[in-house]
Amino acid sequence: MPDQPPSSDTVPPPLPLDEQLCFSLYAATIAINRAYKPMLDQLGITYPQFLVLQTLHEAEDGRTIGAIAERLALEPSTITPLAKRLEAAGLVTRLRNPADERQMHVRLTPAGRTCWAGTGCLGPMIVDRSGMTPDRLRALNTEVTALRRALGDPDSAGR
Repeated sequence: MPDQPPSSDTVPPPLPLDEQLCFSLYAATIAINRAYKPMLDQLGITYPQFLVLQTLHEAEDGRTIGAIAERLALEPSTITPLAKRLEAAGLVTRLRNPADERQMHVRLTPAGRTCWAGTGCLGPMIVDRSGMTPDRLRALNTEVTALRRALGDPDSAGR
């Protein structure tokens, strides 16, 4: 017999939209993307492409498509077209692993490093537009990162 839904007297009513953390995070993400867009447009890249450049800059020798996907919590099938567009723009190189043809290794080109360096203005712009101090934004990021990790780890429930 299937589980019955909880009775209405045991389930609290849903929170108003503006009190739901998920909506606040979603709306903040959209606001940050809108703030970044004019600067990323000047660089000729999209926000997802910016994220790929960020992950590649973290790894001097580049990363595989799978490693980029894992770092960004995305599927490899999402990263492949991004990497192809970045390669067409001359910002990355993609090379198949001769030992395993299924693996595609992606590295920044000199133009990709220059483009990545051009994104350095994004952090200060968010500090300026938010009206928050860098320390407050770092603390907020630490809290959101802890939340993301806890929600992404099924073993952390109830800790």
